[in-house]
Amino acid sequence: MDKNSYLSLFTVHRSLFTFYCIVIAFFLVFGLTAPSHGRVYIDIDSPTIQKFPLAIADFKNLGKNPDKDKLGTWFSDALGKALQVTGFFTIIQRNAFLEDPNQAGITTDSIRFSDWTGIGAESLIKGGFQVNGKELIAEFRLFDVIQGKLISGKKYTGKAGDRKDMVLKFASEVLLQLTGEKGVFDTRIAFAGKKGQISEIYTINFDGSELSRITNFRSLTLLPRWSPDSREMTFTSYRDGNPDLYLLDTSSRRARKISGFSGLNLAAPWSPDGTKILMTLSKDGHQEIYVMDFREGRARRLTHNYSINISPTWSPDGKRIAFVSDRSGSPQIYVMDADGENQRRLTYQGNYNTSPSWSPKGKRIAFEGMVGGSFQILAMDEDGGNVVQLTTERSRNESPSWSPDGRYIAFASKKNGRHRLCVMNANGSNVRILHEGMEGYDNTSWSSRSNLY
Repeated sequence: MDKNSYLSLFTVHRSLFTFYCIVIAFFLVFGLTAPSHGRVYIDIDSPTIQKFPLAIADFKNLGKNPDKDKLGTWFSDALGKALQVTGFFTIIQRNAFLEDPNQAGITTDSIRFSDWTGIGAESLIKGGFQVNGKELIAEFRLFDVIQGKLISGKKYTGKAGDRKDMVLKFASEVLLQLTGEKGVFDTRIAFAGKKGQISEIYTINFDGSELSRITNFRSLTLLPRWSPDSREMTFTSYRDGNPDLYLLDTSSRRARKISGFSGLNLAAPWSPDGTKILMTLSKDGHQEIYVMDFREGRARRLTHNYSINISPTWSPDGKRIAFVSDRSGSPQIYVMDADGENQRRLTYQGNYNTSPSWSPKGKRIAFEGMVGGSFQILAMDEDGGNVVQLTTERSRNESPSWSPDGRYIAFASKKNGRHRLCVMNANGSNVRILHEGMEGYDNTSWSSRSNLY
């Protein structure tokens, strides 16, 4: 091989070596396990998380018809409200904008990004719409204003009545791109709502909209528990005079009794695979925890203790069950294997701890406990360590339930005689009221995602 050939071969090898070095450096910087959709801008699990500054411009009318319904402002307002309730964003007010809305476009080359970095924005949402008869077309675009680039763009087509769904779909996309996981806008929270001497099962959206009554038993009806696919729900009702266990189809709203032993038949969560449900029965003279296998059609007893054993909840892998027992003299939280073996106590702080709810992420258990004379929502590691008080107001806070992504906790609250249904971020921040006005809220239960968004 002549000298020139050696030089050419050396040049090729040097270029390849440089390329591999760049690739290796990229993975060292951004991590081998980076999500497929790209950079995560907001670390939700960070204990020092700061709200992410986001600007949302009014949407442009891309059609020929005038904007009679003021959709340009509606889209930006609706998107801002949806993202605001997550607790992760600071939405920059319009009066701070530097951009001339009459000259602005929605493409990367038509945006002067310095106008947005100058007001402290780190991301920008722009969009456009057009109305063609009954058809509505909406375009949404998310930009990184620091790097001056498009992060994600979506286009939706539907009718005018579909515009809220379009907004929520893109809000979920924003969360996916900026936090690594989509939102819970397509979930619902079930609860027992009391009016007078009766209570019924209700559901409500994550943003507090679309309250819906699920049952009309005109009795004390409580303890709703969603199936893993949210197609069914169990609950307990005194409709026939005894606290019986019912199974409801959430589409048809038809319910049938599945356990009617004399005494308590208390509903509890479903197994992660949807084949079994936990429940508390008192047919043996005292309250014990059972598991019912739908395939076998029978209930099997898990606890054998003359004390009270109630409020069981599955671990996400279905291998363990946390529950409440007063076998030590006061209500405390215990854990056992799914077959009832290896029962041991988890809580030792305080003399009243109940209503455990296991995080879908598996590492934390939320519960209610007596702190300084009032009930508060707390959370602990699955081994009982690292107990953190999440609510702080001197009120009665109870019945915690995790969102399917483990980022939020729904709970019931009573303060100064007013009852409220609330939701907060998993670290206790961003507490907001979902609904108030009933005479009581209890037994919160969060549905799974519907995969619409």
